[in-house]
Amino acid sequence: MEPHAAAEHLQVIRTLMERSALYRRTLAPIMLYVGSVGTLAGAGGLAFSLESLRAFGAWWLAAAVVALVGAFLIARRQALQAGEPFWSPPTLRVTQAMVPPLAAGFMLSLVTVLTAAPGELRWLFVIPDALLYGCAVHAAGFFMPRGMKLFAWLIIGTTGITLLIVASVEPTPGARLDHAFMGALFGLAHLAYGAYLYSTEPRQGPA
Repeated sequence: MEPHAAAEHLQVIRTLMERSALYRRTLAPIMLYVGSVGTLAGAGGLAFSLESLRAFGAWWLAAAVVALVGAFLIARRQALQAGEPFWSPPTLRVTQAMVPPLAAGFMLSLVTVLTAAPGELRWLFVIPDALLYGCAVHAAGFFMPRGMKLFAWLIIGTTGITLLIVASVEPTPGARLDHAFMGALFGLAHLAYGAYLYSTEPRQGPA
């Protein structure tokens, strides 16, 4: 590795460590926002009885886009309030870590929706997306507070356990169970983690 590149990597690592508190404050509103979108999407899927794979996948892909755009805007606002450039080297590192699994999940979901397989195969959409999303969160956790990696393992573990239970009890779960699982994982779990981050955030005392 060239000395200039090595120095740049060390500077990025140092910056990430120094900004861990800032990233933690940014995570709280992002998690609360994503959790709200996921919860509403789960409730909406149940209310509108979206059962076909095409309708199910399109609904949740739209929810993912809304959540991603909102998270981007929140992170950008936080950076502007802190007087820092949004596309800083640490931000690029986090983005580069998350993009591959998220892109893989998006492409797999898109192909699954476009092929419009039978409705009973909705879990071909649900399980890979949940697992790849957990991998993306875990990758970002290397640059953020330790809780992110634990949260990622919660997502992966919950998905795996749910798959085992469903495979042994109900091999062809109905759409209501699919929407409930997505709403709980991408909605309620994120709301709980966001509330935890917000409630445990260190408060500055009076000057």
